[in-house]
Amino acid sequence: MRRFASLSLLLAACSTAAQSSGPGVGGGTDTADTSPGSSTLDEPPGGTASGTDTPTTGAGTTESDTFAPTTSGTSSGSEEDYDAPGAAPVGNATFSVVAGDRTLLVEAWYPADASAQAAADAGHPIAEFVPEGPNRDAIVGMLAKLSEHGQVGVREQTRSARDAASAGTGPYPLVMFSHCHGCVRFSMFTIAEHLASHGFVVVAPDHAGNTLFDESQPELGEAFLQVRVADQSAVLDAVLDAGNSAVPEAIRGAIDATRVGAMGHSFGAATAGRLAQEDDRIVAAMPIAAPVQNPLFPGSKLAEIVEPELFVLAVEDNSIQKIGNNLIESNFDAAATPAYLVRMKDTGHWGPTDICGLVEQFDAGCGPGARQSDGTEFVYLEPLQARAIVAAYAVAFFDHHLRGNVSALDYLQTATPPEVVEVETRL
Repeated sequence: MRRFASLSLLLAACSTAAQSSGPGVGGGTDTADTSPGSSTLDEPPGGTASGTDTPTTGAGTTESDTFAPTTSGTSSGSEEDYDAPGAAPVGNATFSVVAGDRTLLVEAWYPADASAQAAADAGHPIAEFVPEGPNRDAIVGMLAKLSEHGQVGVREQTRSARDAASAGTGPYPLVMFSHCHGCVRFSMFTIAEHLASHGFVVVAPDHAGNTLFDESQPELGEAFLQVRVADQSAVLDAVLDAGNSAVPEAIRGAIDATRVGAMGHSFGAATAGRLAQEDDRIVAAMPIAAPVQNPLFPGSKLAEIVEPELFVLAVEDNSIQKIGNNLIESNFDAAATPAYLVRMKDTGHWGPTDICGLVEQFDAGCGPGARQSDGTEFVYLEPLQARAIVAAYAVAFFDHHLRGNVSALDYLQTATPPEVVEVETRL
């Protein structure tokens, strides 16, 4: 097993900035002293006991119910149940994109034809996201060892139909996803499936050289951030090219180029923010569990991002720690309006992902842990609930800002569920 690079560089850079510069990055907030929310954020959420096998979402349903494809679409101004699944079964397909001297493996999730319902319900093992060979053998081995450290955050089965026919109801809004440092393009496939069931296409490349399967990792800094952004732009070029035969037929020529969003987790959050800053095709961005502007990425400037942003903050984030969360708060304060901040109590860095606990380095977010705020022992919010919360806000955010559904604003301004979530908005 390769050695994982940590986020220590980010923490050191953030800490140095907080101690030496006084004002917060981009906002005027004191990042050394600002708390990540109210004093109630460290209290355990109600109704989320660690022994529960099927924690509920904001709507009170289990994950298997929440992410099962059903019916009903979205149109501007319509009421939408963002906790529930959307219009169609979900299809997914794998393809490759050449970006300069890099070849990127890419995954797409999309609304599938009704004939794919049974196959989507059955799904497929997540190992099938990985081409046959040593990397698939490696992930099969990781899955086999899950019981060794007692983590329960990994979803081993999808709810999508491989290479299914498209629903044919496009053109679809598109969400570009960027994975975390040393992760994989399918590290948040639950959220991608939820978006696709609501009528979005989600496209995510493996950032070559920076995946779960790479023995060594690039430096977590400005140089490779630029590489990642170039990856995203190259993939976007490809999927918007209606004549590109490398793109799966199900989405080829079916994307609305005027409705493109960016989303990412951790290093991917910084990537999504920079993509919004540099690529005019991005009209909304959703960074999850990391700040966009921070001392590690000097080229990222909130003042140059005019697009709406939704920031997700995991209150018990033991990867970016309190200083990183303070920077997210500072980013929210400095962002152009409309801006949204979703704080999730008792949630760790990997909690909203589908790979929480896949390897020991991804454990912080599922099962028992120590609070980053005071070091006391506690149990993280169940990953299936963390995924459901982020998925619902993702659909509401992109429904509002990519499709113009005005009723989505009500959801974006509401804490759902209130015992777990705090929401702040600047409109």
